[in-house]
Amino acid sequence: MPIRVLALVGSLRSGSHNRQLAQAAGKLAPEGVEIDIHEGLADVPLYNEDIDIEGSVPAAAARLREAADGADAFLLLSPEHNGTLPAALKNAIDWGSRPRGSAALAGKPAAVIGASAGRFGGARAHDDARRALGVAGAVVLEHAPLAIPGSRARFADVQPVQDAEVTEQLPAIIEQLAAAATEAAAS
Repeated sequence: MPIRVLALVGSLRSGSHNRQLAQAAGKLAPEGVEIDIHEGLADVPLYNEDIDIEGSVPAAAARLREAADGADAFLLLSPEHNGTLPAALKNAIDWGSRPRGSAALAGKPAAVIGASAGRFGGARAHDDARRALGVAGAVVLEHAPLAIPGSRARFADVQPVQDAEVTEQLPAIIEQLAAAATEAAAS
C-alpha cells in the first residue's frame, strides 16, 4: 500500500508557486509515495471551539480532517506573509490539532518547504509552521528544509519541476517523509 502524503498549500493564489511546487512533489515522488494536494483551505472557517462540535463540524473543516486522518505524513508548502505563515495554513494546523487525544496531526511526520518572492524564501514562515506543527503533536522533520527565495523571478520562465534545486532536493525530502511515516506506522 502506498504512503499517502497530504500536501497543504498555504498560498490560495491560483498561480501560486507553492501550488506548483506541490504539483512538482507529486511528479517527483518516488514509487510507493502518493502526494495528495488538499483543495479547499480557503473554505475552512477560522478555528473556533464553538463550532468544533462532533457531528456538526463545518463541512470544509470535516473534509480537511478526513483527508488528514487518511494521510501517513504531511508536506506543508508555505510562502511568507508579513514575515510569518499564511493564515490559511495556520488555520489548517489548528483544525488538524483537534480533537485533543485523537488529532489528525498527532504522531505523524510533517515537513515544511516553500517558495516566496522575498529574499529568505519563506524561511521565517517555515520556522513558525514547524513550531505550530510540533505543538500540535506532529513529528516535524527539522532537517528537510527547502526555502526558495525570489520565486517570481526564478519561476517566471521555468516551472518548479524543471528547477535543478527542486529536482535534487524535493525527492530527498519526500523520501525522508516516507521513511518517517513507515517508522511511525511500525511503532
